Amino acid sequence: MRYMLIMEAPESMRIGEADAPPADEVFEAMGRFNHDLVEAGVLLAAEGLAPSSEGFLVTHDGEGPSVTDGPFTEAKEVVAGFWMLEVASREEAVQWARRCPIGPGVTLQVRRIPEMAELEGVAPAEVLDAETTLRQRIAERQQA
Repeated sequence: MRYMLIMEAPESMRIGEADAPPADEVFEAMGRFNHDLVEAGVLLAAEGLAPSSEGFLVTHDGEGPSVTDGPFTEAKEVVAGFWMLEVASREEAVQWARRCPIGPGVTLQVRRIPEMAELEGVAPAEVLDAETTLRQRIAERQQA
């Protein structure tokens, strides 16, 4: 089972947005957590994200997409980073999420990533076939 852990933090706590950079202990704790995930063989991907001032929003108003540059001033919390794990069960995902060194004011949203087989009968067969082909191409590129 794959799960995504999505770290949401107030903009004031984000790297590049705060008045002062996070303490070394924050980086060290995240490094230990990431190391443990790798050693356990469950980490598929993990990244922190640049400040929202470097990002943009794409919205669709019914006539077409529009782009608005960051920062995302209306957002109380923004996505600060993520981890993607492959674990045996929901319980294992909960255990890893509890170990994540988040601090006060930070939320860790955990969402299961459905497998392709779960979409059979929901999405059209040709869409599923195309998605399977794309995933195979991605896997081939990663092996090259």
